[in-house]
Amino acid sequence: MTELKDKDMTCKDCGASFVFTAGEQAFYKEKGFENEPQRCAECRAAKKRQSRNSNYRD
Repeated sequence: MTELKDKDMTCKDCGASFVFTAGEQAFYKEKGFENEPQRCAECRAAKKRQSRNSNYRD
């Protein structure tokens, strides 16, 4: 089994650099997620808020 290492990533929304930690990678693998995150934590949170707010308008 390969050892997971922190990965430097770039947010697709704001362009900021963020780290996809070995612990986060292990969590993703455990949950069966196949795609790595594309957004930094702040942009992920903003996207969730935006999604929730649009659901309340229906």
